[in-house]
Amino acid sequence: MTGGAASLRRNAGAALALALWAACATAAVQEQHAERNYPVHADPAQSLREALNAATPITVNGRRFHGYTRWYVRWTFRWWREPSGRCRITEVTTRLTTEVQLPDLRRATPAQQARFDRYLPALSQHEQGHVQLGRDAAHAIDAAIAALPAASDCATLERSANALGHALLQEHVEREKRYDATTGHGATQGARLED
Repeated sequence: MTGGAASLRRNAGAALALALWAACATAAVQEQHAERNYPVHADPAQSLREALNAATPITVNGRRFHGYTRWYVRWTFRWWREPSGRCRITEVTTRLTTEVQLPDLRRATPAQQARFDRYLPALSQHEQGHVQLGRDAAHAIDAAIAALPAASDCATLERSANALGHALLQEHVEREKRYDATTGHGATQGARLED
């Protein structure tokens, strides 16, 4: 009788430990960042704006831009199936890849260089705002998937996790559009060339 009770307690303890392990999903965001600069060789007769417009490889919807940020979020997750068939997330790994393109003024007059030296930090600050939006998206997706409650089966859990990830991704894409609209693509942050 005593042995049976001790055995029962050990099994109950193991079941409790297993339940706690399954209930606490681990999450992690891995970031990879790259900067790709494009060369600008300004002719003395050009304005800085003209030189940048001629050199930039960045065109979006027919418009030329001097800086651009791309970000991608990918997520994977592991789940654990309970004996009852219910399924819960046990681990989430989210990867954020960002790439920023900015001009690199290699030849210029002193006046062009001085204007560029004022312009580039503001343009870079604006692009870092885009990087942060990508980072916000990755962390939101990571945390939300990790916090999902158990589902009745694993297929349902997978659909729910991926739908949640895609919804949060779209939400942050919309935030990014608003960021560009409210900052005038960085103009209100000082990334503006008048001529």
